[in-house]
Amino acid sequence: MDPLAPIKRFDRFQQRHPAVAVPMAVVKKFGNDSASNLAALVAYYAFFSLFPLLLVFVTVLGYVLQHHPGTLHSIENSVRTNFPAVDKVFDFTALHGHLLPLVIGLVGAFWSGLGVTGAAQNALDTIWAVPQKERPNFIKSKLRGIGLLLAIGVLFLIATGASGLVSGGLGGAGTTIAGIAVSLVANAVLFLVAFRLMTASGVPTRKLLIGVAVAAVFWTILQALGGLYLGHVTKHMSPAYATVGTVIALLVWLHLGAQLTLYAAELNVVLERRLWPRSLIGPPVAPADQQTYEALAKIEERHDSEHVDVSFEPPAVPPDAEKPTATSDSGGVSRPYDE
Repeated sequence: MDPLAPIKRFDRFQQRHPAVAVPMAVVKKFGNDSASNLAALVAYYAFFSLFPLLLVFVTVLGYVLQHHPGTLHSIENSVRTNFPAVDKVFDFTALHGHLLPLVIGLVGAFWSGLGVTGAAQNALDTIWAVPQKERPNFIKSKLRGIGLLLAIGVLFLIATGASGLVSGGLGGAGTTIAGIAVSLVANAVLFLVAFRLMTASGVPTRKLLIGVAVAAVFWTILQALGGLYLGHVTKHMSPAYATVGTVIALLVWLHLGAQLTLYAAELNVVLERRLWPRSLIGPPVAPADQQTYEALAKIEERHDSEHVDVSFEPPAVPPDAEKPTATSDSGGVSRPYDE
């Protein structure tokens, strides 16, 4: 009995049922792209970029809204909602001092905060198999990152104001439902902007919408459950270890969010390029397998004069295996394929 027979039957089952084949193709491509490592890199930069960016955000708003403490307090509460337990490791106090040193410090913090946008661009370029020679240079990459961060800041302010207007006349469960609804819409717009800015320009925006919707739902769930998770982690810790536990839990939360976001991006690629069904084991004989591996190889093209050609050898046939035969339509004698 062939031990691989169940897997082979499942491969044949995928060919007839796209509802099963597409999720399997997403998982397979996630592994092909080493997207788990890319997610870890995004989470790493997100963690170290988060606090400089929050420092810039709070300080700028502290100057702009210094005569509107109610609005500033509402925004701070929204930051705490979107980034669970961040207030335990970050003091929401605007910087003060002489203008020139303060501006220089804020620009430096903003520049260091661009690390997460660079990591996200690299991850999405890898997922979409953009060759190195076609990726944006250092300046364009930073400009894209600045544009994304500014867009996120504006969307965050709009979402905060909308959340206050929607939930202002509600109470209890109504406030919670309204907050989740506004957060879902805001996340959808945010991911639409992020995927559009960070994805190759040749990909139509309409091809990104499914991944945007999936990512928005993922993040809304994470935001709703993140506070509960981080509170559970630190509940029974002593004060000496509470901060360390919060930092570790926040890293885990960011890593999970990065992974779910990249899964959503992988879904866009699989649907756009019809990369299913995929073979679970064995050589890459399926067209989707060969297209995926060819695109991965072409990522390494680093100069306009460099071109990577990919070819696939047919699977090796065991010496003792019988040669397959084909019968002519006219009822002729069977003959081997290789004659």
